[in-house]
Formats: sequence, structure tokens, C-alpha cells
Amino acid sequence: MAVEILTKDDLAEFRILLLNDLKELFKTESQQTKQWLKSKEVRKLLNISPGTLQTLRINKTLSYTKIGGIIYYAQKDIDKILDENKVSSERTLFNSK
Repeated sequence: MAVEILTKDDLAEFRILLLNDLKELFKTESQQTKQWLKSKEVRKLLNISPGTLQTLRINKTLSYTKIGGIIYYAQKDIDKILDENKVSSERTLFNSK
């Protein structure tokens, strides 16, 4: 049975490799968007009040799914609403005559 001796340098190198792996893992997870969001997440994302979110549900601007007492919103629906209400930043040129 062979005995391997670990040095402090070996442990330091292992620590660096482990930290780099963890950073990559967290970086990958944070880039993924969630498919379903809860009300609190939607309010924070859109910076709106609970009443405004309720109005969006009532007037059928934003569709939702309710399971038990929890309301979920599809990320794609939120993206769609944002795109539909986008205001163009292109300037129109007026001809001065």
C-alpha cells in the first residue's frame, strides 16, 4: 500500500481549483431564468404594487396559474407584455418647410 503525502501547496492548489469550479457553477445557475415566478418576484421585477399586479390579472393583461393559494406567472408572458408595451426610441424627423 503506497502512502501519499499531501503538502500545504497541494492543499492550496486544490482550494483554488475548488473555488474556480464553484464560481463556474454559480455563474451558470444565475444565467438561467426561471420559467415560473411567484407574485413577489413579479412585483419586484416590474417594480409594481400588489394592487397593480392584481389589476393586470383582473383585466387579463397578465395570465397566471393558481395552485392552492399560490399564484404563478410564466416568464414568457411577462417578457411578451414588456415587448408589447415597448416604446420605440427612434426619433422621427420632421420636414421643416
